[in-house]
Amino acid sequence: MNLYIGREASKLWKRFCAEISTEISLLIENWKYLLGGLVFQYIHGVAAHGVHYIHRPGPILQDVGFFLLPELGPDKAYLSETLFTFIFLSFVAWSFHPFILKSKRIYTVLLWCRVLAFLVGCQILRILTFYSTQLPGPNYHCREGSKLATLPPPDNAYEVLLMNFRGVLYGCGDLIFSSHMIFTLVFVRSYQKYGTQRFIKQLAWLLAVTQSLLIIASRKHYTVDVVVAWYTVNLVVFFVDKNLPELPDRTNGTALLPLSSKERDTKTRDESHKLLNGNSVDPTDRRQRTHQVNGKIPEDGNAVHVNTTMNGA
Repeated sequence: MNLYIGREASKLWKRFCAEISTEISLLIENWKYLLGGLVFQYIHGVAAHGVHYIHRPGPILQDVGFFLLPELGPDKAYLSETLFTFIFLSFVAWSFHPFILKSKRIYTVLLWCRVLAFLVGCQILRILTFYSTQLPGPNYHCREGSKLATLPPPDNAYEVLLMNFRGVLYGCGDLIFSSHMIFTLVFVRSYQKYGTQRFIKQLAWLLAVTQSLLIIASRKHYTVDVVVAWYTVNLVVFFVDKNLPELPDRTNGTALLPLSSKERDTKTRDESHKLLNGNSVDPTDRRQRTHQVNGKIPEDGNAVHVNTTMNGA
């Protein structure tokens, strides 16, 4: 038993080291895209913080979702954040599963390059939207009478650029469209394409719908913010994904990992068998052989037609 555990642990460590080596090489090639995506997350946060300075609280707008869904109240508003945190951490954990599990279709660095491209595309549209029109926030701390509903004018640019944790949690004015739904739908769509478990795919879409309802019930967004997110994010992901090079599918043998000595020997042996069986012939040679069968190219350069020979000439 101890020998088996030791052997499996050794295999896991070798697999982990091989993945680390491959991902580092991919990171060296793609670090600019990852850095650009991460920097834009900060830019998006600054933009969301900046719009709080021009937010003006007012009466809550008429909303169909507010009529249909009972208000959770401040004491239960954490439910939507809890679900969002679960979705976020679950996706991050899944994106790093190639380091441990044998069944893998993705490379972590390449996946996150794609995910960040989706997020940046959606967040650019979001910034343009919530700066175009500021709606009175429906959240509890954004309503009339709340001290957090408005911010005094900043004394300098550093107050805007240097965000604090409180400002991120208690922001107002960045409504259309929901940032939580951007992350949720991007993660769900990414797993829908690159994940392998059908049950988890179905569960992910169910959680996305539940997240939408909880956001409205907790009054963090108007219904329009969630509805616009659903079709905008899906359209952005569709068009960005269409214009990006497809990720290599590791299940089809498109692997960037270095082969072990045993795998190299197996691959060499298979290629030798194919060569002996005539299966590795170049397509041009096959075309030439086809022409030979049709009587076009004889040996030694003598122009003899097979069809004429078969007729006894």
